[in-house]
Amino acid sequence: MLRFVEEIILLLLRDDGRFVNVSSWTMDYAIAGGVLMDLAMENRIDTDLNSLVLVDATPVGDSLLDPTLAEIAARTEAGEKYDARFWVTHTSRNASAIREEALHRLMVRGILERQDDRFLWVFRSRRYPAIDGRAEREVKLRIMGVLFSDEIPDPRDVMLICLVDACDIFKELLSRHELTTASDRIAQVRRLDLIGQAMSRAILDIEMSVAASIQAHPM
Repeated sequence: MLRFVEEIILLLLRDDGRFVNVSSWTMDYAIAGGVLMDLAMENRIDTDLNSLVLVDATPVGDSLLDPTLAEIAARTEAGEKYDARFWVTHTSRNASAIREEALHRLMVRGILERQDDRFLWVFRSRRYPAIDGRAEREVKLRIMGVLFSDEIPDPRDVMLICLVDACDIFKELLSRHELTTASDRIAQVRRLDLIGQAMSRAILDIEMSVAASIQAHPM
């Protein structure tokens, strides 16, 4: 199974090997949210709309997740308590390194190859090559399948949709008509998962703070 960060990268990758036009902070917050959501799925942290707590400090054994888990554990041991918003902001500062590690892993797994600063799909079957003994349907197909059908979504896809929506990425992945058509479904899916809601709230709060700061101190 791929991690959220890896699937976010694949979701943002166009067929020409370049990334869709999103801001650097959008990518950073999406990566940070992905790391935290995977830690929640691994039962290492728990988060709701108001708090983020350490559940288990045992390393996952994953280079994308363990550095952040170690930081959460160290600050918790020191008696420090922070909410999801803090950890999204804090983790986003390491987003560049996390992104490079994820890209490296995708190349090692034979999903992508690097050519002249572009990352091209190795397989065009719309499935990832076998990982943990099974092939996985490509993330774009899974997400579109959820948005444009009544199928019951997988919990991971629900969380990923929450994250992509919070970072306002769907406007780069869908046409204006598709986005309008899918808006009610996106809202419905977002209500299905508390962890996804918590990450969404944290990211939206950060965005509002940044926007307010820019308005108060224009260039």
